[in-house]
Amino acid sequence: MSRIGKNPVSIAQGVDVSIKENVITVKGKLGELTQTISEGITVKIEDAQIVLERASESKDHKAQHGLMRALINNMIEGVSKGWTKELELVGVGYRASNQGQKLDLALGFSHNIVLELAPEVKVETVSDKGKNPIVKLTSFDKQLVGQVAAKIRGFRRPEPYKGKGVKFVGEVLRRKAGKSA
Repeated sequence: MSRIGKNPVSIAQGVDVSIKENVITVKGKLGELTQTISEGITVKIEDAQIVLERASESKDHKAQHGLMRALINNMIEGVSKGWTKELELVGVGYRASNQGQKLDLALGFSHNIVLELAPEVKVETVSDKGKNPIVKLTSFDKQLVGQVAAKIRGFRRPEPYKGKGVKFVGEVLRRKAGKSA
């Protein structure tokens, strides 16, 4: 069984961490994130590291121990470096463009899909001739950037025969053989 919760989280340079009651706040150059800490988990800051301890060896406390450690680590990495997701639009006539926080997607439907993104998520579209359009999402909040990317992918999931649809860059799709003549 994994013991991720036992590993200390190192605090990056320029990141400020504060703990009040059961809420941890992380501030960095890219933004500020807060997280409520589960019951049975205690968080301490010891010489530029965050140490998490659980109250008992119950299954729930073990699960929460690893989860809280991973969430705090993602928060620290997010406010210092940021998170990026890249989506690739595979298909004839599939296009993407953005004006500020509005993402305009042409995915083969009768009308374009216009998506208003949260101000925390920065969007950039890359359309090179002869290549598939790419949508780059960047944010300091890993959960938010993942949720937005999943929503965009959900508009047109990649199909298994030709691979048309919206997929993550580097994602390997299971392909099926079509009908043989």
